[in-house]
Amino acid sequence: MSSLPPILAKPVDIAPIWLVERVARLIFSGVLKAHPDLFERLGDYRQTRYGFSPTDLPLHFTVVPAAQQLTVSRGQPPLVDARIEGLLVLLLGLLEGRCDADALFFSRDLSVTGDMEAMLALRNALDDSAIDLPRELGALAGPFSPLVAGTARYIRTKALEGRDTTWN
Repeated sequence: MSSLPPILAKPVDIAPIWLVERVARLIFSGVLKAHPDLFERLGDYRQTRYGFSPTDLPLHFTVVPAAQQLTVSRGQPPLVDARIEGLLVLLLGLLEGRCDADALFFSRDLSVTGDMEAMLALRNALDDSAIDLPRELGALAGPFSPLVAGTARYIRTKALEGRDTTWN
């Protein structure tokens, strides 16, 4: 699977970090609003600092479920308890439960470091949540919802082409 096309990666690369973080937080907030119990299954792992580092973007996303907090940074990855690295499309596929995490891990398409139990707890919570990012993005787009959701679905389909896109 190839990395993010330059036409999509370049704007993120040159955008100010505050803008990238604001957009990411808006999406994160929309997902939490649609799935308010998303982090309940984490139990003690709600306090965990989870890191997500797309290998095809110079960004790092840190999520603290207990605080419902998301931060975005560039440069050195921030200190976290558990981190997963891989192509952005794979990280998003995992968020939606559309990719087989075990297969990606063992094929070395993903790298997981830190607290593996915390990462497994998060994976189980995500697998049960039925997140649909195109739908979530569409919900944020007001009257443009059908256009945004349809475009996002098309991009997701193309990006995950050739991958097993069934639920774990």
